[in-house]
Amino acid sequence: MAVTLCVVFALLASVHTCDGKLRFASYYGDHMVLQKSPERAVLWGYGPEGAQVTVSLSGLFKRQASPVTVTNGIWQVTLDPVAAGGPYNVTAKVQNDSATLTDVLFGDIWMCGGQSNMWFNMTQIFNATEELSVVAKYPYVRPFMVALNTSDIELMDLIEVEIPWSVPTASVVEGFSAVCWLFGRYMYETLKYPIGLVESCWGGTPVEVWSSSRALKQCQEVPVVDGPKKNSILWNSMIHPLLNMTIKGALWYQGEANAEYNQDKYNCSFPAMIDDWRMAFHQGSGGQTAPDFPFGFVQLSTYRKTSKDDGFPNIRWHQTADFGFVPNLRMKKTFMAVALDLPDATSPYGTIHPRDKQDVAYRLTLGARAVAYEEENVPFLGPFPKEIASTQMYVNITYDQAVSVTPSKDIFEVCCSDIWAPCGPKSLWLQTPIVWWDLTTIQLSAAVCQSSEVAAVRYAWRDWPCEFKACPVYSASWILPAPPFIINHSSWKGGVWKSY
Repeated sequence: MAVTLCVVFALLASVHTCDGKLRFASYYGDHMVLQKSPERAVLWGYGPEGAQVTVSLSGLFKRQASPVTVTNGIWQVTLDPVAAGGPYNVTAKVQNDSATLTDVLFGDIWMCGGQSNMWFNMTQIFNATEELSVVAKYPYVRPFMVALNTSDIELMDLIEVEIPWSVPTASVVEGFSAVCWLFGRYMYETLKYPIGLVESCWGGTPVEVWSSSRALKQCQEVPVVDGPKKNSILWNSMIHPLLNMTIKGALWYQGEANAEYNQDKYNCSFPAMIDDWRMAFHQGSGGQTAPDFPFGFVQLSTYRKTSKDDGFPNIRWHQTADFGFVPNLRMKKTFMAVALDLPDATSPYGTIHPRDKQDVAYRLTLGARAVAYEEENVPFLGPFPKEIASTQMYVNITYDQAVSVTPSKDIFEVCCSDIWAPCGPKSLWLQTPIVWWDLTTIQLSAAVCQSSEVAAVRYAWRDWPCEFKACPVYSASWILPAPPFIINHSSWKGGVWKSY
């Protein structure tokens, strides 16, 4: 019976077999980062059936966990909390064998997932040579990269590792996610303790392949049983194996594929995936990963300069569960980097892949500092409307913070109606100019509605709304762009609309 169970667990664990040898699972290795206190790091691996495994820590101090029994070829230990720092050696022992991880640090682990803009590596960004030349100055920021593999069933362990845990060098980091690496580097400059970065992403993929069947059922997703968009095919192979790892949070850059695939479901499927990841990582780590761990994401940048297609604008809106900003009531403890003002018309990798990942990563760090680390007085949200007042002559939009404004004749649009009917992306929208502004308010002309009322207003609702860092509305510091929005008079729950 034990042999049969061992074979089953070996299948779930992919290429790892029940050979009885003591070893750690695939994503533990020399130079790795384990999650620091107050959370407790989880370690697991393989060993001879029935053996007692003892895991010990040596370095700045020594610590030993209680012995655990190898069951069905698997052992798992939860360490006591360890403060940030290192290096340590971590040793697993059975009676006649041992396995040791060297140069292990304790810090914060961030998962980095998504599609090609998260996959976009350090050789492809602006100033790549300069950025890579300073990589070695950050020895406490450690990368790890999951290899690209699919599976029809949920796996316990990774099929393959692309980049093992490494002390960063230019040759290692050049093939690593630029957004992920730069985020880790910038966060290290703030936190001054080790950061572990786990990249698991694949270009051209929709959210459905990264979601479990549980999450997809929440949104009545139609099962896809074959092909590259097969539901859960990367969740099974590239996320599920990592669930035992204790992590601090996750970063996500994805959505381009869903602009043309299940676009109308993304306002459900994306938040549902976040909820499911949180539940699964919490349970998989034995309660060590927070059940509401912070989740940051990049709102879509740009693709086609003259496009009138609503795909990208709709996905940007759906990325926020149709609130326009995060965190919100549906997406708690999330943060977002707005990127619609960072187009790259001459990117050799296609306009869908802008090369400025430095600003993207920096904006993510602002959100992480405020939401994940609860640092006070860190602005991370761009201006968003809190009140709208309209007459037949004008529309006054009052923002939740001071704004910096550049005149525009077409970035704002209004939808006119005599019956306050809700306006959607397919309704008739008319461009209207900014006519006046002050510290917190922008006034638009309503003349285009003639005898009708302004029923809705929207901002930056196009694929490519402005040139590089040249959108009309920013925070007072000019650092944070206002996110796009579409607000209906009859259904706005996030603010007050007054008509006169």
